[in-house]
Amino acid sequence: MKIPASSPQDTTNNNNNTNSTDSNHLSMDEHVMRSMDWDSIMKELELDDDSAPNSLKTGFTTTTTDSTILPLYAVDSNLPGFPDQIQPSDFESSSDVYPGQNQTTGYGFNSLDSVDNGGFDFIEDLIRVVDCVESDELQLAQVVLSRLNQRLRSPAGRPLQRAAFYFKEALGSLLTGSNRNPIRLSSWSEIVQRIRAIKEYSGISPIPLFSHFTANQAILDSLSSQSSSPFVHVVDFEIGFGGQYASLMREITEKSVSGGFLRVTAVVAEECAVETRLVKENLTQFAAEMKIRFQIEFVLMKTFEMLSFKAIRFVEGERTVVLISPAIFRRLSGITDFVNNLRRVSPKVVVFVDSEGWTEIAGSGSFRREFVSALEFYTMVLESLDAAAPPGDLVKKIVEAFVLRPKISAAVETAADRRHTGEMTWREAFCAAGMRPIQLSQFADFQAECLLEKAQVRGFHVAKRQGELVLCWHGRALVATSAWRF
Repeated sequence: MKIPASSPQDTTNNNNNTNSTDSNHLSMDEHVMRSMDWDSIMKELELDDDSAPNSLKTGFTTTTTDSTILPLYAVDSNLPGFPDQIQPSDFESSSDVYPGQNQTTGYGFNSLDSVDNGGFDFIEDLIRVVDCVESDELQLAQVVLSRLNQRLRSPAGRPLQRAAFYFKEALGSLLTGSNRNPIRLSSWSEIVQRIRAIKEYSGISPIPLFSHFTANQAILDSLSSQSSSPFVHVVDFEIGFGGQYASLMREITEKSVSGGFLRVTAVVAEECAVETRLVKENLTQFAAEMKIRFQIEFVLMKTFEMLSFKAIRFVEGERTVVLISPAIFRRLSGITDFVNNLRRVSPKVVVFVDSEGWTEIAGSGSFRREFVSALEFYTMVLESLDAAAPPGDLVKKIVEAFVLRPKISAAVETAADRRHTGEMTWREAFCAAGMRPIQLSQFADFQAECLLEKAQVRGFHVAKRQGELVLCWHGRALVATSAWRF
């Protein structure tokens, strides 16, 4: 429900009342974060390298930044140098593993009836486990998985081998039910490791930066048009640690858009309650430095699942922007209902960032098809990571463990939950609800090209497809950003 517009001061007072209640559920150590630099955060938490337990000392060198997090999300960030030449380590194209793959688009398979394992016999066992799960032969699946556990003991070797290990682990969690344990809040050590992983990933690969740049530019493009309202409200379904908003705030300040006022509502999972305090403290501090009036509120995912967009406070006269990723569709029972409820909000623009290969496979209703496509997708992601970092670099291990592994686990769980229940893809649901794609600006394309020039990892290129701006690796789409409007 929308409420009448109020001044930023009045709205802030209302937020204080709401946040006082939330703070009881989001209680944590009272550390006031004084900068956007993650190294400073870890020192204030007494979890820096000198004071952290041995289990936290990973031995890799962190990327240097200045006193803010902004360089991790800005075009002119000082990305480290990369080798001029790369050699894809597992296969020149995915056809070595899945011969039916169309390499021109990077999506879809012409046939899943015959899988050539390219010499990696464990692929056959992986697919056999998937087939057993799909046919509800769970005891046989456990037997085959036990054999896989003997062959894939650690995430070592070439990209396909490492990807297979993570997918094997995800299947194991699925069969034992350990992925459905009661919600557990993140520990400080886990938070610090994720911060480090995201920071390092942003420093060596263009994938996370591409996602943030293109989403931010789509938001800025929607604000450049004439509007009577100076207030902007971003509803974000995957805020992470919120570093992308540092870049957005700077752009808002420099371009003098939105009247220097930004309000964010983040829909977050219950286990991320600790991180929300960290995000709020840092973004509020950065907004104060940029002289931007800023407010942020959090809505728990379970609350959103029950109330949908009624759980979010909308203010009359605000320009609403909604940021969506596949994460929200993993949690909800159906895409169609979500999109229909979204229509009632009347957002100025909806930005969809797909960094999980959902564009074509989601909604197929085939666990096997979605599993194989996801295995190929994350193998290519790991291959691009190998190209960006030197062999044996511990940075890759921390990125794989704290960034990619959770995504793989979630992808497998979602594909298994939705087997035999084919539904529309997100694109089909968008179009059925009357949404139409908006062409991203040329400046978004320019930013993406600049990012790749600085990264200098051969194999990445930017493409345009069906209104999307796509980051590709050897013809395979790894990130696709699109903007939509009702």
